[in-house]
Amino acid sequence: MNNLNNNIAANLRYLRNHSRLSQEEVAQKTGVTRQAVAKWENGDSLPDICNCEALADLFEVSLNDLVRYNSKQNGVPIGPKDKYIFGTVTIGERGQIVLPKKARDTLHLKSGDTLVVLGDGNPATAGIALISSNTFLRMTGNTISAIFSSEEDKI
Repeated sequence: MNNLNNNIAANLRYLRNHSRLSQEEVAQKTGVTRQAVAKWENGDSLPDICNCEALADLFEVSLNDLVRYNSKQNGVPIGPKDKYIFGTVTIGERGQIVLPKKARDTLHLKSGDTLVVLGDGNPATAGIALISSNTFLRMTGNTISAIFSSEEDKI
């Protein structure tokens, strides 16, 4: 139970500070007193389930993460709902990477699935993102299908 108090207290302190809200503002948005928020953040008491749900909604995190997420154990602060940091991968000699098992399991990826590789070449924001090809096509509609088919015609 004490570990649960510590997780909730640490998560609430981090989320409130990260959101740049005062204890009073959190109290107003969740319908409790500032003193209640202070007690939760100090680990002196626990919010009830309804207040936990209101806090999770306010900070856009999952209820489970608000209550159970341990940033010390995971090495990173609590993240937004349905957003994950799965760890790091090393690029092999031929450019291949292996997706972490937790990522494959969480996102229901299996052998043979197709991913679209997106990139940003700006040195200030350089990076690569992977997205399911089905999701990508849904997001972009037929516009991207036309681009891919016209590129193939040129080759």
